[in-house]
Amino acid sequence: MTTSDPQTAFAWTWLPGAGEPVVVGRIDADGPMHTFTYARSYRERSNAVPLYEPELPLVPGTLRPAGGLTVAGCLRDCGPDSWGQRVILARHAGPLTSASDVSELSLLTYLLESGSDRVGGLDFQVSATEYVPRATSSATLEQLMAAAADIEAGRMLPLPLAEALTRGTSIGGARPKVLLTDADRSLIAKFASTTDIRPVVRAEGAAMELARRAGLNVAPTRVIQVAGQDVLLVERFDRPGGGQRRHLVSALTILGLDEFTGARYGSYALLADHIRRSFTRPAATLRELFSRIVFNILVGNTDDHPRNHAAFVNAERSLTLTPAYDICPQPRSVPQANQAMAIGRNGERSSQLATCLAACEVYLLDTAQARSIIDTQISVIETQWRDAADAARLTELDRQQLFRREILNEFAFRS
Repeated sequence: MTTSDPQTAFAWTWLPGAGEPVVVGRIDADGPMHTFTYARSYRERSNAVPLYEPELPLVPGTLRPAGGLTVAGCLRDCGPDSWGQRVILARHAGPLTSASDVSELSLLTYLLESGSDRVGGLDFQVSATEYVPRATSSATLEQLMAAAADIEAGRMLPLPLAEALTRGTSIGGARPKVLLTDADRSLIAKFASTTDIRPVVRAEGAAMELARRAGLNVAPTRVIQVAGQDVLLVERFDRPGGGQRRHLVSALTILGLDEFTGARYGSYALLADHIRRSFTRPAATLRELFSRIVFNILVGNTDDHPRNHAAFVNAERSLTLTPAYDICPQPRSVPQANQAMAIGRNGERSSQLATCLAACEVYLLDTAQARSIIDTQISVIETQWRDAADAARLTELDRQQLFRREILNEFAFRS
């Protein structure tokens, strides 16, 4: 962090049903701490809603983050993760190396310089009176792919491409990606990384297709090829059309965790408790969550950390689970594996179906219901694997490397 880092940013929000934003409040940096104050003009609106009431209730005065956090999680959810931070840092510091430290820039710098078309229903501006969206792009997908590879390789980008690539920096995750608009659809385009030693894009495409076929609520995806390279197109579920934006929060925020302790203390069981208390259709939602845990285990996705789960924040202040996203088989050198979040109340996170069965009551399921979910998913994966692999453009070698290794790994079936 430097003395030139901004100390204040204004949050703008899209109210339910609105196509244009209004200023909602101010973030102030106080050392490592970031406080939030609702604008009086926002509080006096008849349709004003809190950004996320457990953290930022709609009250006058300065609100400090609770629970040891340095910023309210619902605000941090809108900021870039490692990929976006590296793109922005490269604009400040020039070509990056593996030793480049994204902490050189402050949170407010990242919020104010990342693209305005960010996840959810917030954006951040230097002004409380004028909204100016950032980083619209006329670059082609091929140009953006080449620019992403240049960033990874530590090469300098021409200014127009650097600005174009910034549009996708507000989307979370560690892998290179950009934002696209196709007719009336808003899309995320995920690229292969220059460091990939396996077909990550195609593997994720196959897993997402299998999840859809297994009956999970997932974001629509499609694998295409551009300039001979794989691209996974993911349809955004936070853009209902007409310029509207849907507010959402990550499970990290729902659980009240920060980025550094999230992986250690993240727990599906605790998330299930929140679902019972504050989600719409809690019983159906718990069944969906249990089904997602089972599916992650069956396809070898151990990257199911709290940032890879989210919920819509509704106008009536309840939460609704978003479609699933970022379901990608993870490489493993040994059969044994653990999920990123604990499945049961005893902290068990072993990537085994027996772990799910032992914890089924947490999700308001009996053993017979849990077994039915497991058996159905296994059947779908076994019978529809080849069709899903075809849809994801997996080669025969890709299939041999994935099936019965990450996907339907024998460790998942051990008791």
